[in-house]
Amino acid sequence: MAERGESPRVDWPAQPDTSLALNRMGTFDWDLDSGRMFLDSTALEVLDLRPEEFSGTPAGLGARVAPGEQARLDAKVAQAFKDGRSHYGAYFRSRRRDGSPGWTHVQGRILRDPHGRPYRVIGILRDAAHDPGESGAGGEQAEGRRRMTGVVERTTAILAHARTVNDVTDILKDPEALGHLGAVSVMLGIVDGGRIHLVAEGQLGSYVPEIEYTRIDAQLPMSEAVRNMQPVFLASREEFQRRYPQLWPYIEPLSVRSGVYLPLIAQGRTIGALGLLYTRDGDFTAEERNLLVALGSGIAQSLQRAILFEQEHDLAEGLQRAMLPRRIPEVAGARIAVRYRAARVGRDIGGDWYDVIPLGEGRVGVMIGDVEGHDTDAAAVMGQLRIVLRAYITEGHTPGTAMARASAFLRELETERFATCTYADIDLTTGMAQLVRAGHLDPVVRRGDGSCHRLQVAGGLPLGLPPRDPHGTGNGYPVTSVELHPGDTLLLCTDGLTERPGAGAGTGAGVEGRTEDGDEIGMRELMDAVRDGPVDVEELADVLCDLVGDAGGGDDMALLLLRRRGTPTPRGGGPLRQRLLPGDPDAPAMARHLIRAAAAAWGAWDQADEIELAADELMTNALVHTDGVGHVSMRLTSEGRIRIEVEDTSSALPRRREADDWAVSGRGLMLVDRLADAWGVEPRGGGKCVWCEFAVPGRDGT
Repeated sequence: MAERGESPRVDWPAQPDTSLALNRMGTFDWDLDSGRMFLDSTALEVLDLRPEEFSGTPAGLGARVAPGEQARLDAKVAQAFKDGRSHYGAYFRSRRRDGSPGWTHVQGRILRDPHGRPYRVIGILRDAAHDPGESGAGGEQAEGRRRMTGVVERTTAILAHARTVNDVTDILKDPEALGHLGAVSVMLGIVDGGRIHLVAEGQLGSYVPEIEYTRIDAQLPMSEAVRNMQPVFLASREEFQRRYPQLWPYIEPLSVRSGVYLPLIAQGRTIGALGLLYTRDGDFTAEERNLLVALGSGIAQSLQRAILFEQEHDLAEGLQRAMLPRRIPEVAGARIAVRYRAARVGRDIGGDWYDVIPLGEGRVGVMIGDVEGHDTDAAAVMGQLRIVLRAYITEGHTPGTAMARASAFLRELETERFATCTYADIDLTTGMAQLVRAGHLDPVVRRGDGSCHRLQVAGGLPLGLPPRDPHGTGNGYPVTSVELHPGDTLLLCTDGLTERPGAGAGTGAGVEGRTEDGDEIGMRELMDAVRDGPVDVEELADVLCDLVGDAGGGDDMALLLLRRRGTPTPRGGGPLRQRLLPGDPDAPAMARHLIRAAAAAWGAWDQADEIELAADELMTNALVHTDGVGHVSMRLTSEGRIRIEVEDTSSALPRRREADDWAVSGRGLMLVDRLADAWGVEPRGGGKCVWCEFAVPGRDGT
């Protein structure tokens, strides 16, 4: 028994049975950990490879595998790994040295270590066009039957992987796919209402070329096959001319001498028709007719599956795009670019989203997230989650509280889905950003000097999962504060931008022997692209999307870039913040001192008395009329105004009153109204913020 974490010892390469070579079956041995592959002499002969031409890795087979087949084989092997199977088998189209097409069959046995991890594949390769068969009398006829049966089986197997109508038509138009049937032309029509839409026509061309849509009641063989749900067999040119005079002018110049039109029937209704034309004379035998009908049945199932998949995909894609913001607002002080790209593999729809929320006074909220799954339910949950997060943030909740409430909301939906998300609340005046992360990727920042690094943001659990400590005092989503300088670019993205397929045997594409985690490889490539990319965020977003296209990622991708504009804030222009505790007489006095000094430093020395008095009135109201902790803050806005904000935990809104001559209170907001250029009240989560602003001569254009 191997030690824990080690692979069981098996001789390299595995020794094949001699009888395999006698039956033209070659063997291969593939070490998934190192990426090495061994082919015996018979396997090299099956693939028409010389020993010196084979590199000893799966990549060395590329010259003998038809285009598009490698991805299909990788997907089949990957699925076998994922499902925990011990065997897999597949037919694939191959090419010999002279370019002639062929079919090869591969069967593999998957070896796993004691922990279930696949580490090796041992199997056989054989030329599917030379199966062992009868000889002597009837051998040629038997070989013909085997060839046709094999083509039907292999074509049906390939069509099983078709996800879209285009996939089906590409297979049928490929001359190598159905060439062994002897057909010189292949046509595929799909029923669309009362008409037949010709969607594929391979080689000679034999349908009515001027009419892309043909009526089902027309006197044409494809229409008749659809109408009667029965195949139409034509054994001679005379039969073409006699039965279908409308088609004959297009058949006459061709070398076609016979043909068959098969109705494609799925769940009791005709969804299309397949036409095959031949240069041979004579009627079809009963066995040939049965094989062709079986071929039509397999194509019908694949075509129906592809049509239903495309309909579901279109519905999900429309739903997803409706759930995303229709436009990104212009935000003073920042340049923002967003991108969304659907998966390149499988065309599934996911729950990726982004959002930009203007918060006023130079602040903006940006978020990105991903709901687990790839279906319409994921898109629907995504839309609900984005809207509820936006609502919590707009209400004034802190980033950590908004994330915690969104997580509770997702749990209450009882969808069994979870989501990852990153949110950043950015003050574009000061550059201070508060970030909160729920199981998502760390953001990336490119500094104005060109350096690039990941921001280590403290993270909580993905949204929708139960909190680690349901009875704790915190919300489970800590906030990380960072500073964005003018010229810095913040990047938020989903993992579709960093995933790299083929990064290990577990993905089924470890043909290069790569054992490093694909996400880490993708993150390094992403950071290199960000570092070396253009400064303009729109151009940089296009570059990063191209990176996904080259990598061929298998997941949706959402991307948000924010670049802070402007020049560095003057010394002393940053925010001032002071905590107010009930019963603490020193806090207001210290705040008044700091506010007066900051007002003078920012060029408002002539207004320092008014600013200090207005701030004192707001602080007094918060301490007298509320029981909780408050905060007073002061900053210089992008419009050149001094802004004072006093936050408290009471949701009761203050109102301005007119006090009489003998009243001892009630003049606070009246004084603020007279002294300040503007004032107001904003809801902030469980409390409120009362603010006032003073214009500073020389800074606000006056």
